[in-house]
Amino acid sequence: MKTIRLTCSQALVRYLSAQQVEIDGETRPLIAGVWAIFGHGNVAGLGEALEAGRDLLPCYRAHNEQGMAHAAIAYAKASNRRQFMACTTSIGPGATNLVTAAALAHVNRLPLLLLPGDYFASRAPDPVLQQLENPGDPTLSVNDTLRPVSRYWDRIMRPEQLLNSLPRAMQVLTDSVECGPVTLALPQDVQSEAWDFPEAFFLPQLRETRRPPPDSRELERALAALVRARMPLLIAGGGVHYAGACDALRQFVERTGLPVAETQAGKGALPWDHPAQLGAIGVTGSSAANRLAAEADLVLCVGTRLQDFTTASRSLFANPDCRLLALNVAAFDASKHGAIELVSDALRGLDALDAGLSDWRVEPAWADRVREEVALWHATVERVTEASAVERPTDAQVLGAVNRAASDDAVVVCAAGGLPGELHKLWRCARPNGYHVEYGYSCMGYEIAGGLGTAMALPGREVFVLVGDGSYLMMNSELATAVMLGQKLILVVLDNRGFGCINRLQQSCGAGPFNNLLADCEQAPEGAPVIDFAAHARALGAEAESVSGIAALEQALQRALAAQGCYVIALATDPGPSTEEGGAWWEVAVAEVSTRESVSIARRQYQESKLRQRRDT
Repeated sequence: MKTIRLTCSQALVRYLSAQQVEIDGETRPLIAGVWAIFGHGNVAGLGEALEAGRDLLPCYRAHNEQGMAHAAIAYAKASNRRQFMACTTSIGPGATNLVTAAALAHVNRLPLLLLPGDYFASRAPDPVLQQLENPGDPTLSVNDTLRPVSRYWDRIMRPEQLLNSLPRAMQVLTDSVECGPVTLALPQDVQSEAWDFPEAFFLPQLRETRRPPPDSRELERALAALVRARMPLLIAGGGVHYAGACDALRQFVERTGLPVAETQAGKGALPWDHPAQLGAIGVTGSSAANRLAAEADLVLCVGTRLQDFTTASRSLFANPDCRLLALNVAAFDASKHGAIELVSDALRGLDALDAGLSDWRVEPAWADRVREEVALWHATVERVTEASAVERPTDAQVLGAVNRAASDDAVVVCAAGGLPGELHKLWRCARPNGYHVEYGYSCMGYEIAGGLGTAMALPGREVFVLVGDGSYLMMNSELATAVMLGQKLILVVLDNRGFGCINRLQQSCGAGPFNNLLADCEQAPEGAPVIDFAAHARALGAEAESVSGIAALEQALQRALAAQGCYVIALATDPGPSTEEGGAWWEVAVAEVSTRESVSIARRQYQESKLRQRRDT
């Protein structure tokens, strides 16, 4: 057996560089690059190896560890999990800054490879700078905080452990069921230690995603349930995109007449103007999708984990005879809500259902209901997103202006706050990968870094980032990284002077406005500062301007489209209104006892709403 002597870090970089994937008939690197912020815990070991291997494994520098991990996650999401990126940090705050991003990747089932530095395996210089000492367990480090938010976690205490740990890591990162974040903690001394590695370990390896077909018995039960249904509905989740099943879904619903509603992750699986497209479902859903969901006697759930926003906290499917049929590659998700299980890759499952249904179609009366509800919803969207002359427009009016300016090929990126709800309801997505909203973890601060990762994964497509003032202030540093890397983003900053979404939620639960909008917070006598977001963005290297109203926004969007690099448009918006049409109940517990009558009223309404919850397993 031929061997080659390499440090642990050099072996790691060489192995990652050898992993490949086939996309559209072309062999590409599986790991598209490494984000790195170096410190004493990774610069001498992994840093040396990354510099030597930069021609095969590109290395990018960011400004915030959480931000760079968000960019890596966005890259994986925009790539439909076919490629991903790695991130390395020093031990200490750099490593703990990864925890939020790892949780985001875990919740959203997205691949992310984390390579934080760690303490010395020898313990000779303990306690080293940034080491968190635990008197009762010297094996613990801050990297142990990444255990619960990792799908696979390991601490590499000897270089040769890579022989076992790296293949397992790749299996998790490329598996359609186990997919999620992987953490390999790298002690500082081990990173630089050498070992004689087998040369065969570094041979190019083509990684393929497993596509399990449905079990014949489960398929038979699923087909029987569909044939019996008189008012069926299909929910498209993120699994439709990740399985490359958008075309299969379109063909399936065109042949059967099944109406389709979409989750946040599934949005774009069908074009917005497709006759079967009902729009968003659930708490942030359209009236068309939610009305039909309330009547449906069978709901075919494809590639969705059925979180509470999708099911309206388990209250949406009001027909007592309604059953769920869950087509999901993960048995864990397929078994939720007492569903009829169909464990399968989404593409192979849809093809099998299509073939097994022969000439079955939904009943004409149900198809008529679909057409009626879709027409009503399209009219609603036109009305609430139309241009207005008000000085402080609503979120809906702003995204309407952006949607009209964006081409069918553009991508919109967003995350937490009120904007994802308005986007889910109202954004008209014309093609797959045109809608990139992180709402599994609903993480403020994802937006700009997520836009960067999206732009890197989808070159040539215009990327619009919609971000509130709260999220912008929470994490904006990767705007400078985007400028540095020459990745164009068009940012629209909606300044409603606070956390408008939670302010509305707070008051809907009976409380008064408190500590959300800046006007309702503790502050000095001179008040909260008025942030000049355009000036700040220019300081980070972007072109930027502040505008007032929709007409000025529309003109600014044309300047942004003509610009060569990052362009930021800031405008003041109204924090009060959100789109009343559509939507559904969401369970947020209200205080059982309060001196406020408004809270007591909200509590009674909460208890009444809980009576509508289904008690499925």
